[in-house]
Amino acid sequence: MITDLLSTTVLIGILASGVRLATPYLYAAIGETFSQKSGVLNLGVEGQMLIGCFAAFYVALTTGNLWLGLLVAILVGALMGLAMAFVTVNLHAQQGISGIGFYLFGLGMSELLFQRLMGTVETVRGFPKIEIPVLIGIPFIGEILFNQNILVYGAYLLVPLAWFILNKTTLGLKISSVGENPDAADSLGVSVARVRYFTITLGGVLSSVAGASLSIALLNVFQQNMTSGLGFIAVALVYFGAWRPFGVLAGALLFSMVNSLQLWVQVLNIPIPSDIAVMMPYVLTILVLVATVSRVRAPSALTRPFEREE
Repeated sequence: MITDLLSTTVLIGILASGVRLATPYLYAAIGETFSQKSGVLNLGVEGQMLIGCFAAFYVALTTGNLWLGLLVAILVGALMGLAMAFVTVNLHAQQGISGIGFYLFGLGMSELLFQRLMGTVETVRGFPKIEIPVLIGIPFIGEILFNQNILVYGAYLLVPLAWFILNKTTLGLKISSVGENPDAADSLGVSVARVRYFTITLGGVLSSVAGASLSIALLNVFQQNMTSGLGFIAVALVYFGAWRPFGVLAGALLFSMVNSLQLWVQVLNIPIPSDIAVMMPYVLTILVLVATVSRVRAPSALTRPFEREE
C-alpha cells in the first residue's frame, strides 16, 4: 500500500538509500564540473565510469583488496582522462563526438574484458559501513547520514572541497578564466592547455571512482552496462547545478531520492507498473533540463577548442 511509504522505518530506508545512491552521481558530476568550467564538455563520462567500474571490481575480486581495486580505477581513469585531453586539446576534436566515442569505447571494452576475464556475474564483499561515533545516535538523522561506507563519505566531502578550489584558490580562478575567455587567460600567462589537461584528467579520475563506487561499495557486483545511463545524468546534473558544486549536490540528491523511491515502490509491491517506476529518474532528467537549461549561463568557451595565436 502507498501508506507503507509513510512509515518511519520505510522513510529512513528511502532517505538512507538516497544518500548512498547519490555517491556515483556526485563523483562523476563534480569531475564533469571541473572539466566544463575549463571549457571542455566530456560526454565520455559513462564510458570512463564503466572502465573504472570493471577495473575496481576485477582487481578486488582477484586480490581481495578493495583499496587496490580503487587505486587501479583511479589510474585507469587518469589514463582515460589524459586520452580525452589529448584528443580535445591537442587534436582540437569536436568535443561532443569525441566524448561519444570514448563512451562507446568504455562500453565495448568493459563488456569485452568482462567476457574474457570473468564470463559470469560474481560478487565481492564491498567497503563496509562505518558508524560515526556520537552522530550515529542522533534520532532519525543519524541512521540516514552517519552509517555509510567510506566512499559515500568521500563523495560528500568532495563537494565543499570542490567549492573551495573553484572559488577560493588561484587554481580555481585559472580554471574559470580558461572556461570564460581562454584568449585573455593566455595573454596573462595562463597555460590553457595545461589547465584543461588537469581538469579533464581529474574528471576522468572522478568518473572512474564513480564507477568503482558502484561495483565495490554500493552494489558489490559487476555486470555489462551496469551504469545504465548514470554518466549522462551526471552531465545533466552539471547544468542543473549551474556549474556550482552545491547545486550539483542538490541535483544528485534529488535524482538519487527519486531512484531510491522507485526501488522501494517495487520492494513494497505498490501497484505501480515496474517499467514506469524505473523510468522515473530519467523522466525527471528530461523535465529538469527543459526547466533549467534556458535559465543558466554556461561557461562562454564551453565546447570551443583553443588555438593559440602566434
